[in-house]
Amino acid sequence: MNVNEKIRKIREAKGWSQEQMAENLNMSLNGYAKIERGESKIYLYKLEQIAHVFNIDVVEMMRSDSKNICFQINENSYLSTNYYGDNEALMIENERLKLSLSYNQQLLEQKDNEIQLLKEMVSLLKQDKQS
Repeated sequence: MNVNEKIRKIREAKGWSQEQMAENLNMSLNGYAKIERGESKIYLYKLEQIAHVFNIDVVEMMRSDSKNICFQINENSYLSTNYYGDNEALMIENERLKLSLSYNQQLLEQKDNEIQLLKEMVSLLKQDKQS
């Protein structure tokens, strides 16, 4: 089961419409529908937003424990558990790893930018101290 299919299944399990999801994500209905149909790439930041709306961890959306995927949804002290079986565990794991790698690369770029900025600040402080 692809991530886009899981998103649809979770939304349906919560009883939400695509319109409600699009509104919660501050995006157009057409844009959200494309995500569910797999016609649009899901970048990590958008996947994090969707996980936040569902109140689950982004890793849980991509995790596959053998052939069964289980989502537990708590709303107003009612517990609903939905199981969806699938044999595409390797594809899901591959997608999860790709997203994780992309996220780690973004963190490394951010770290490098912060280091460069700090070096520039130190240099400016040294110049200011010498003046």
